[in-house]
Amino acid sequence: MNKWIICTFATMVLSSLAANAQDGMLTVGGYGEVAMTRNFYNDSPYIYAKPDNYRNAPGHGRFDIPHAVVYIGYNFGKGWSMQSEIEFEHTGTGAAIEREYEEAGEFEQEIEKGGEVELEQFWIQKCFLPQLNIRMGHIVVPIGGLNNAHEPLNFFTVYRPEGEYTILPSTWHDTGISIWGQAGPWRYEALMVAGLDAFMFNTDNFIKKGAGSPYEFKVANTCGFAGRIDNTSVRNLRLSLSGWYGHSMHNTYPNDLKGDGLKYDSAKGRVLIGSFDFAYTGGRLIVRGNADYATLTDATDISKAKAVRAANDSPYSKEPVGRAAYALGMEAGYDILPWFKIKDKEQKLFIFGRGEAYNPYIPAAGQQSATYTEKLRIACGLNWIPVPQIAVKCEYSHRFLKSEYIDEPSISLGIAYMGFFRH
Repeated sequence: MNKWIICTFATMVLSSLAANAQDGMLTVGGYGEVAMTRNFYNDSPYIYAKPDNYRNAPGHGRFDIPHAVVYIGYNFGKGWSMQSEIEFEHTGTGAAIEREYEEAGEFEQEIEKGGEVELEQFWIQKCFLPQLNIRMGHIVVPIGGLNNAHEPLNFFTVYRPEGEYTILPSTWHDTGISIWGQAGPWRYEALMVAGLDAFMFNTDNFIKKGAGSPYEFKVANTCGFAGRIDNTSVRNLRLSLSGWYGHSMHNTYPNDLKGDGLKYDSAKGRVLIGSFDFAYTGGRLIVRGNADYATLTDATDISKAKAVRAANDSPYSKEPVGRAAYALGMEAGYDILPWFKIKDKEQKLFIFGRGEAYNPYIPAAGQQSATYTEKLRIACGLNWIPVPQIAVKCEYSHRFLKSEYIDEPSISLGIAYMGFFRH
């Protein structure tokens, strides 16, 4: 069944329930995006290995529904509340991986869902004070600017900002415990969640896929620790620091790397992430930016272990992973609609520009280089906001690579919404 039909039906049912609920008890909302793109380059899997063969190859178009999300929240009273987020991604088919021990331990893929449907949030929260709240469940890990504000009206581009989206899980969500609170202009959050899986890391995306699980459960042989601090002391300006620490090696299923006499027993795969992001929203000007740097210890051993131990039928990647990655980005938009003397103050028309530089693969000593991963991207375009909950976006983007590769220009058109049906 088409996911838009499923999503619309779910929204209608939830809205009907909300109509019968007491005010302030049930919250129903969501966001969604439609994107249409023409890429003026070829995206063959061999384009970086043999770029000269594709310099005159045809480009292609892509029409997509990147995300369609339904929020459901409920306030039970006495400080107890819950929040859930159900996401429909793209228009594909979902699957799960199981290991069949009655079939000599082979990995087996089973089609289980008629579409990529994912529970991105499901937590129960107790509020003691504004300065002290505790959540337990499936929680967004707010590392970086994108994970903290991943809804489509929080960035100007048609797709999510590319640098952070490439090197970090997005939206990063995991099961665990969160303690958070706010005092004046300061907000903090500290989390303990399931750790990352080094066998899911790869060359093109660094740790991005490490937060996911191909199984019906999340492997948690190790845990990760995250924190975030936001400050809004300056009017219209938010300044934020966030970070992560955790071991990623031996977090596979089954945990069969340890104790077999291999030299990889001692590899920890420590992941350390530091991130700064900010947002300025004042009058007709909006400026946002991010700077992220992440490191991974034992990258060489992890890459060798992945190549040796990942079976051909396993869900784990055999690609090497680098010792570090970075993402830098900034965007600015200015509302030019007042120039046209339009009296509707709710409408806005932003002209925007964005620039970012990122690299998901900085090799360790002795590792093979892969210079195609180092990219610089610029984007510019318009965002029309006809009502505060909807944005119509158009954009030109150009991705610059090293001289031996082919640059990647594109144009995109999108429409997105974000809001609450009942709050």
